[in-house]
Amino acid sequence: MLSGLVTLLQDTMLLPPADTVATAAGAAAAADQHISLLDLLMKGGVLMIPLGVLSLIAVFVFVERYLTIAKAGRMEENFMPMIRDHITSGNIAAARSLSKNTANPAARMIDKGIQRIGKPIENIERSMENVGKLEIYKMEKNLVILSIIAGIAPMFGFLGTIAGMIQTFFNISITSDITLGTIAGGIYVKMITSATGLIIGIVAYIGYSFLNAQIDKVVNKMEAASSEFIDILQEPTR
Repeated sequence: MLSGLVTLLQDTMLLPPADTVATAAGAAAAADQHISLLDLLMKGGVLMIPLGVLSLIAVFVFVERYLTIAKAGRMEENFMPMIRDHITSGNIAAARSLSKNTANPAARMIDKGIQRIGKPIENIERSMENVGKLEIYKMEKNLVILSIIAGIAPMFGFLGTIAGMIQTFFNISITSDITLGTIAGGIYVKMITSATGLIIGIVAYIGYSFLNAQIDKVVNKMEAASSEFIDILQEPTR
């Protein structure tokens, strides 16, 4: 009898409590639960639709502007030396033909300057400056869209979260179910829109800043070409 009692005590000490087993089982079941990114986004609600539209617009504008600006920044290294040779040798027609057939903002500025050869330097510089402003405006076209998306996408996200929180607390007021699982489940779903809006806004802002930096590089090339052209005009002809 004594040995049987000892065996029972050993079994009791080795077995975990029932609530511990249940807790471990629940934790294991929770660990096995997972959700895909698409399903998570679908839980964001109807405001995920405008956020998706904003993201598509941001991608389209970024790609279109990047290709345009990259094309504007390409200029042959021998362009200005050839312009110099034509002008200093008095072959204005050849310089005009070269600048007219070169498709970039700096060449269009030079073309305007060549058309004004013979007039005061101040007038030539002013004409080229006006063309330069128009070219910069063309490169900056639609960039404001990225700026707007960077500002309103997070607002849409916060709006979705606030609307979801209102709905969650309204349901709690009706059902009087204030368990942690109910509240946490409603909150994490509703915060999906905030996270999505912030991500879209951050990406749009980065794209906007990057494109502005690329435009600045093109503007520097335009200014360098303009200054070199004015120097060429002040050199004696051959």
